Amino acid sequence: MPWMGSGTSIKMDLKLNGKNAIITGGSRGVGRAIALGLAAEGVNVVVTARNSSKVLLDVVEEAKSMGVKAYPLEANMNNADDVQVMMKEAEALLGDLDILINNAGIWLTGWIQDISLTDWEETMDVNLTAPFLTSQYFAKVNLAKQRPGRIININSQAAFNGSTTGHAHYAASKAGMVALTISMARELSSQGITVNGIALGVVDTDMIRDNINANPGYYESRIPIGRVAQPQDIANIVVFMASEPASYLTGTTIDATGGMLMR
Repeated sequence: MPWMGSGTSIKMDLKLNGKNAIITGGSRGVGRAIALGLAAEGVNVVVTARNSSKVLLDVVEEAKSMGVKAYPLEANMNNADDVQVMMKEAEALLGDLDILINNAGIWLTGWIQDISLTDWEETMDVNLTAPFLTSQYFAKVNLAKQRPGRIININSQAAFNGSTTGHAHYAASKAGMVALTISMARELSSQGITVNGIALGVVDTDMIRDNINANPGYYESRIPIGRVAQPQDIANIVVFMASEPASYLTGTTIDATGGMLMR
């Protein structure tokens, strides 16, 4: 319970019930945990993925079981037209848009001398251009309606540390997201739309699980807290960031790396 300064404490109300959210890349890992975490707080969700697979449909059905409206949408995030169509469809399904979670991303591998232009461009399209396009659409519709909103960009410690493991294109795209987050926050916050990011470290997801299993103890040794994050750890923070009690946060990228970014 937060202390109110007068000896009185109150239970924190996230004030999320009945809100509407879009979660990109929400069929697995962190995105899935965020979608279900929001649904548990009464948020109606549109969950997107590259393919309308059973995995995506399972997330939607689990969200519905919590008593909210939930819809799957298929979208190729490296195609600008697909992204625009996805946002229009999400708005048609949900009506007002309250929360946008830019989670979809790719993590291609290649040393700087070997990265193809195709891989570079795909990484930028998915990890940076798509969040720009979704955020632009979200901002336009909410500004037109004079409605507040929350944009939360799922980022990485690589945005600050770069990459030493053959992911320079990924790190560059995530560094761009930090600057985009700040710039959008400067423009939109006075009009009621806050924009924040969250930098992840090592999270136990499909994207990196093989690396974790192949190097037992290696990743834990780099994390001051001493354990690899679970998707729910991240979802808990993101749900708070989307809530009314977090309304004074904007333009920041929160360190959720277990201490890897501490300074």
